[in-house]
Amino acid sequence: MAAIVENLKELQSEITCSICKAYFCEPVTIGCGHNFCKACLSSSWRIGAPAFSCPECRQVSQDRKIPLVNRCLAELTELGKELSSKILQSTEGQSQCVTHKKLFKLFCEDDQTALCVTCCETPEHGAHKISPMQEAVDNYRRELEHIRSRVEKHLEEDEQLLAQEERAVTDWHWMMRGEFSKLHHLLMEEEFQRLERFQQAQKTSQDRLSQYLETLQELKLELQKEGHQANQDLLQDGNQLLERCEAVLSRRAKAITPELREYPLPGLIEMLNRYRVDLTIDLISADSSVTVSEDLKSAKAGEGWQVKTKFPDDFPHHYVFAEQAFSSGSQYWEVDVTQLPQWILGIYTPHVHRRRGRNVNSGSPVFLLRCIKKEEDYYLQTYPGLLNHRVKGPMPRIGVFLVHAPGTLSFYNILQHSLIYKFYPILFRKPVIPVFSPGPPLAGTNPGPMNLCLANSHLCACCHSCV
Repeated sequence: MAAIVENLKELQSEITCSICKAYFCEPVTIGCGHNFCKACLSSSWRIGAPAFSCPECRQVSQDRKIPLVNRCLAELTELGKELSSKILQSTEGQSQCVTHKKLFKLFCEDDQTALCVTCCETPEHGAHKISPMQEAVDNYRRELEHIRSRVEKHLEEDEQLLAQEERAVTDWHWMMRGEFSKLHHLLMEEEFQRLERFQQAQKTSQDRLSQYLETLQELKLELQKEGHQANQDLLQDGNQLLERCEAVLSRRAKAITPELREYPLPGLIEMLNRYRVDLTIDLISADSSVTVSEDLKSAKAGEGWQVKTKFPDDFPHHYVFAEQAFSSGSQYWEVDVTQLPQWILGIYTPHVHRRRGRNVNSGSPVFLLRCIKKEEDYYLQTYPGLLNHRVKGPMPRIGVFLVHAPGTLSFYNILQHSLIYKFYPILFRKPVIPVFSPGPPLAGTNPGPMNLCLANSHLCACCHSCV
């Protein structure tokens, strides 16, 4: 009997599909000689790469079509299944109840256990659902076949969904490239228009300065000529000439100091906010001239900051430092200066090396933007650098963008979404520390604080307040 069981196992291995591990269902034979269920091979080749290879030996099949059903193998499979069932019923041991020494002919659906006729009469299985063994086997095979059909159906549907998704991804790829191409084109047009307006504004400013210089030259010649006149003629015409000279000289500040142009940059704030950081003031860095708030987010000119001159260039300066120091990457922060007519913002870096550039002094440890007020006009100046421009009015909020590589420091007018000035190129050597100065205060005034804006706040364009 043992030999029969071994031969049965060999037969079962020959009529079993290596893909689904079950008896063949509509078996087919491919070029390499291996056999598979027709549905299993179809699924395997549908999933696989363009080269249709044998799922067992991986030999590439020259014929890309599913072969016809091997009828001989199908009949052999049915005979093998029938023979297996008969041998299973006739063998001792596993097919015989150990307790009652009778063959297993029944199956308990509740306990999923094979039973003999006597077992099903015991109280243990009295209320259970009992089925003939062959009927239970047939039912189980039908369930397996039903599940296999469902799996194949879902597999086919999901493969179609995957193909649709791949096509959708490709379509979206090209659509997005098309949209970005439009944006690039629009930005190029915008850049051209802005540069053209900038050149026109620069030409207007240069023409105004040239006209003023011509006027000064004419006055110089008139003064020289007037100085050689007779005493009586000099007294008669001198007052009129002096008044005209005073009128021309009074226009000098506006004539020689250009106005800072505002050129809004689309998407500027959205780009900068990607690098937004929260800053706090280092309380230790403040002296008696600067008062720092408890939350370390505001600084104000203190009582110790005395201004004894009316000339802005002679004002004393006092600074506070941020607690944070930066050694790499990119950082962006904003400062609310709405309540300050004069202020200074920038960075301090004790170790800095100058690259080849036109606007960074060698060895300068600070890079600053300064706002001062002269009479009714506001001026922005940089140190070091070339910026010395008038502005239309006070700026409520300033953005500062630090980029360690390639080494730049930029200042932005947040209300107008425009660039004020950019230091470049700088080779920073760590650390880099933001610095602030809420002054100097104008004589006879009590300016408000300078506020470090929270990373999640933004400027309201209507009332210029932080929200």
